[in-house]
Amino acid sequence: MTVYNFNLGIGWASSGVEYAQAYRAKVLRKIAQPAKFVFTDLILSENIEHLTQNIGFKDDEVIWLYQFFTDIKISPTTYTRAQLEKSIRFKQRKGVVEAVGEKAIRYSFPAEHKFVTAFLKEKGGQVVERAEHVSHDYLIRKDYFTYTKLFSEYYTPRDKRAYVYQRRFFNEDGSIAYEQLVDGKDELYRFSDALLYSKTDLVRFFMQRLQLTCKDVIILDRATEIGQTIFRNHGRAKLGVVIHADHFSENASTDTNIFWNNYYEYQFDNAQAVSFFITATAAQNKLMKKQFKQYYNYVPKIASIPVGSLSKLRHPQTKRKPYSLLTASRLATEKHVDWLIYAVVAAHKIIPELNFDIYGKGSEEVKLKKLIIQQNATSYIRLKGHQDLTNIYQEYEAYLSASTSEGFGLTLLEAVGSGLPLIGLDVRYGNQTFIRNNKNGFLIPFTEDEKLALTIAHLTNKIVELFTKSELKNFQQASYQIGKLFLTSEVEKKWQDLLGELKND
Repeated sequence: MTVYNFNLGIGWASSGVEYAQAYRAKVLRKIAQPAKFVFTDLILSENIEHLTQNIGFKDDEVIWLYQFFTDIKISPTTYTRAQLEKSIRFKQRKGVVEAVGEKAIRYSFPAEHKFVTAFLKEKGGQVVERAEHVSHDYLIRKDYFTYTKLFSEYYTPRDKRAYVYQRRFFNEDGSIAYEQLVDGKDELYRFSDALLYSKTDLVRFFMQRLQLTCKDVIILDRATEIGQTIFRNHGRAKLGVVIHADHFSENASTDTNIFWNNYYEYQFDNAQAVSFFITATAAQNKLMKKQFKQYYNYVPKIASIPVGSLSKLRHPQTKRKPYSLLTASRLATEKHVDWLIYAVVAAHKIIPELNFDIYGKGSEEVKLKKLIIQQNATSYIRLKGHQDLTNIYQEYEAYLSASTSEGFGLTLLEAVGSGLPLIGLDVRYGNQTFIRNNKNGFLIPFTEDEKLALTIAHLTNKIVELFTKSELKNFQQASYQIGKLFLTSEVEKKWQDLLGELKND
């Protein structure tokens, strides 16, 4: 049995879906279950290995759709300047070499009106990630490297811009594995034994090449543009769907009609073709079963398996920083970190010792930095950037969240595993899973139409209450008790049970 996990893309600032997959990879390794993680987006900005390795995947676990049809392995970029220089085939062999920017060098051949710009992995380094070929001031080709040349893009000038019209993907020996012809949104894939007229056809071709059997399992983490093809071409393999977010719109649903989240609508409408669904929490599992019964008069198999786990409970090596708060997330609008800043500023007027650290990166970073300055709070509210928080949570006394929706909440899990009391909104599903009101923190009543000032006031009051009226040690012990339920050994057993059941179906 092999478990194939399907996603679209991956980047340096990964979402909860990618982190959930990385956690799953660790668990499947520990139970000796072979697994592959398939990424189907065309990724041009970076060698995919750098992105997958950064989040914790092993190279032999990763399949990139576009690289799959070559014999080049997923590998870090090691292609050197010497290799590039040897590959240049201009008539004028000796060119002018100059630096252009901190991580790029240019080989110029004035007599031929050509130059090649090499983009380096590191400043002043020898490893080349990409090379761009320009002739008579027109971009004509880009080459992308790992340990050899993986693929090339070919360009033509149109309306004073360079347009890609072809990509060639290579084998290790330099032979062409296949070609992609591009005309705007239209694309065609040319193989020695097949001609494919769309990305959909390419995914279908890939599914066929996997040669899936009844012992294999497909897990669909993201379905946009690929879901229907996977549903139609998984053959005898078991098909599973992971629910990573709230799966419906409550305001748009009625007693007779449910408005599914459009990311899951196709999967739910075809639920009888799905061997199992996975939710991260028991609460979402229970609600989904109720809704399927009510609206479809059919209840599919739904398993509850946390998308993350704790290798162990983490206790502070030294005394926690007094009056310290933290939050950790993508700095995105829906996380409402600005609400937390307002609440901490208000609470600081009552508890001057209070300090608050914000971990993460994202589109809201500049806005949040300005807000901290405007509130004259730079001495006690700090943006700490993206860091590995494994051994940082336990330095703090409490964790804050103002997210209005958490399908699970990996940072919430990590916080309780480090014994942190939590303050968050009473919203599905993560907060309600990890926060026991008045036991290990506070759940704050919240509705979408509630006035922002009232929500901030509630957050402020609970921060003050936590540090003035509550027994922090009791709250911390309660968080550790919740954390025990999510130890890796517990999650491993859930995966073993599910996969064991599928083997016997």
